Amino acid sequence: MALFRDLLYRVYERVLEREVLAAPLPQHVGLILDGNRRFARSNGEDAASGHKLGADKMDEVLAWAEDLGIPTITAWILSIDNLDRPASELAPLIEIIEQKVSQLALAQADMKFPRRIRGFGRLDLLSPSTREALALAEERTAEHGPWALNFAVGYGGREEIADAVKLLLLDAARQGRSVEEAAAAVCPESISRYLYTAEHSDPDLIIRTSGEVRLGGFMLWQSVYSEFYFCDVYWPAFRRIDFLRAVRSYQDRHQRRGR
Repeated sequence: MALFRDLLYRVYERVLEREVLAAPLPQHVGLILDGNRRFARSNGEDAASGHKLGADKMDEVLAWAEDLGIPTITAWILSIDNLDRPASELAPLIEIIEQKVSQLALAQADMKFPRRIRGFGRLDLLSPSTREALALAEERTAEHGPWALNFAVGYGGREEIADAVKLLLLDAARQGRSVEEAAAAVCPESISRYLYTAEHSDPDLIIRTSGEVRLGGFMLWQSVYSEFYFCDVYWPAFRRIDFLRAVRSYQDRHQRRGR
């Protein structure tokens, strides 16, 4: 029975992939990696094991995105609120993040489409070792592109918008503008130029795992025209078929232009 079920699964996956490849694909996919701890608890394991499995899942998802030709991936791997977790839980998570970022940076040289890696968020709140791992990953992959892999670390959507406005006003002050002139320069287009993701297009599709139906603050500004896909499975259990279904859902809604 299991063999027959696996066969049906593979056949369905191939049919779904052909369907997806025949329609316009998202160029930028955002990922909210949720459910690592709950997945671990459901298997009687500690939170660190769930985070480790979640980190390993990134390798698979990046391979799936490469197969489909999706050039930009932005993954939310640590929220600013996560920094308030107990040290006993946060320390192993930070170590896993540092190891995975470093591993992915080294692996890009062997990829068909190597990605340039960049971390963004309130990086000043992170430990020196985490900032160093992100900086080294950026340095090692600086010549790659235009394919990109962004990690939102110590990230919050409200904080990003606040930081963008601050930078805009500071630039105006450095240029000798008055408060009135600086305020007059504040508009959606000018704020967009100071966001963490200013060099990228806004995400076409945002996927959140674990059954939570909310963004939780992820890319609040950039997601105004994004399509959302909320998947019931926990992130470590996220399958290729789930990824294909998310892309197909985007294609169906994109063709209707939100109607």
